[in-house]
Amino acid sequence: MRSLISLTDLNSAELGYLVARAVHLGRNGVRATSLANRAVGIYFSKSSTRTRTSFWAGATRLGAHSIAYGPDDLQLVTGETLPDTARVLSQYLDALVVRTNGPIGDMRSLSENAALPVVNALSDCEHPTQAIADLTTIVEEFGSLAGRHVLCVGEGNSSATALAYAAALTPGLRLTLLCPDGYGFPGHVLARAERLGAGHAQVTQHTDIEQVTGTVDAIYTSRWQTMGVAKEDPGWLRAFEGFRIDEDFVAKVASPHTVFLHDLPAVRGQEVSNDVLDGARSRAWRQAHHKMTAAMSVLEWCITGTEHTH
Repeated sequence: MRSLISLTDLNSAELGYLVARAVHLGRNGVRATSLANRAVGIYFSKSSTRTRTSFWAGATRLGAHSIAYGPDDLQLVTGETLPDTARVLSQYLDALVVRTNGPIGDMRSLSENAALPVVNALSDCEHPTQAIADLTTIVEEFGSLAGRHVLCVGEGNSSATALAYAAALTPGLRLTLLCPDGYGFPGHVLARAERLGAGHAQVTQHTDIEQVTGTVDAIYTSRWQTMGVAKEDPGWLRAFEGFRIDEDFVAKVASPHTVFLHDLPAVRGQEVSNDVLDGARSRAWRQAHHKMTAAMSVLEWCITGTEHTH
């Protein structure tokens, strides 16, 4: 039994396994019953289309039963503590998937007080299963991660943070973050990525596209207003001018094989143009599929405590 609260809790081999397993589970015709008769709880206190559905579908396809809790379904709203909730759910479930958009410490509190695995399906600072889906999509496209260069454009949000940690844990994978001034990563994220990579991490951050060197294998962006949370500056959109991914932007950094990634949902015309999101380079819809295979890989790994051959 093991939890996945943050990618910083993993080593390179563990992350590599989870990605490889997700690639395997995404192949046509693959069937697995590794979670037969297990029970998975899915607690989302915030809205979700892909992540909530992908965990339900992934658990079901592995043979598990699942129950979904909305923001008002648990007694947390009446004052029950996280530790007490965790102790009770441990008696019914084999794993609990949690999205709160709140502090990651809340999930650690759940994990520490629960005799069951806890999976972070998005906190205020990290989205680990999204990064596993991202890497899975890149491996499926190119065959490996070593030697690849990903350009992540936009805000240094929870998805980008998870991708930075994942890149640091993946030998040979280069990640360039291109963020508007004032909307990048706090210093501790890059410092932690450096520690994770034991001095070999290829994670850099810039504010100007002219600072990006070489062509890239994948251009990645997210919606600029994460989870619909309002930004402090009412004029924040001005800072993001020039960061929209359109054909002109792509032409500055792309080669013929470069693909486009987006963790979705997209605000069309804002962070990405329709012709890019729906174009031949786009792998955003396959990336959404791999949210399910990543969920399957993580649930299987956490609940069974074993690694399956591919």
